[in-house]
Amino acid sequence: MERLLVTGASGFLGWNLCQEASARWEVYGTYFNHAVNISGVNLFKVDLREYEQIKALFAQLKPDAVIHTAAASKPNYCQQNPQESYAINVTASVNIAKICAEYQIPCAFTSTDLVFDGKNSFYKESDRVCPICTYGEQKVAAEQEMLSVYPTTVVCRMPLMFGLSSPVANSFIQGFINSLKTGQELNLFVDEFRTPASATTAAQGLLLAIEEQVQGILHLGGKERISRYEFGLLLAEVLQLPKSLIRPGKQTDINMIAPRSPDASLDSSKAFSLGYNPLPLREELINIHNKKTPPS
Repeated sequence: MERLLVTGASGFLGWNLCQEASARWEVYGTYFNHAVNISGVNLFKVDLREYEQIKALFAQLKPDAVIHTAAASKPNYCQQNPQESYAINVTASVNIAKICAEYQIPCAFTSTDLVFDGKNSFYKESDRVCPICTYGEQKVAAEQEMLSVYPTTVVCRMPLMFGLSSPVANSFIQGFINSLKTGQELNLFVDEFRTPASATTAAQGLLLAIEEQVQGILHLGGKERISRYEFGLLLAEVLQLPKSLIRPGKQTDINMIAPRSPDASLDSSKAFSLGYNPLPLREELINIHNKKTPPS
């Protein structure tokens, strides 16, 4: 089996990706703050901001492909800590691209739908980027610099993702579930739209991009455009939680630390044509619920 290196293996997406990839790849992962155990995956503590540490890891492992998921992915954190998050989101990403270029191996980078301002969805790969928050700006910088250093990189713009937690990282639905289980009202935006996908589906898209050796930009959104409010109602219905606790709210009424794009829905038809096939959201949530109800 060929060797796949997944950065950020302890994170929500990286953890799910490692498990999805292990059937077809010999998987290795990196972490920095949080050591985790993933069956069949060898993990290494590496500071991706340090070029020499990554270079030493590549020399040791000699990976055949890399999927770079490690990131400071919370927009509010990035807005308040621009220098620290830049080092993680941009400097580390360019380091990865440089070494992948030396080894001439496939490299996938996980970017975000928040490179867009949310005024003109559905966004295609060819649409002009226009971020409105620091996190989006950093991902744009990483996209551009990685493609400049290593043009065969595939920049995968990821949607809002949900699914089972890693041991140290939740998706957004865990907070929803905890509120509903404990009888707390949940105010969700009716005016913020995305094209969500489960972490399992997103992982399948990333592996497809690597295995098909896609180059350039690729959108990996789901097939349904939905508001946070509508998603919450669907989640409550599938998990048989009280929908009456879910209240409609407006993004425009909240003063957020990091500005949010009102509609960052992605047009992922390019990926669909390659065989990327997200399931309906209801089916995704049922599958997650049947595997293991996400912990509260």
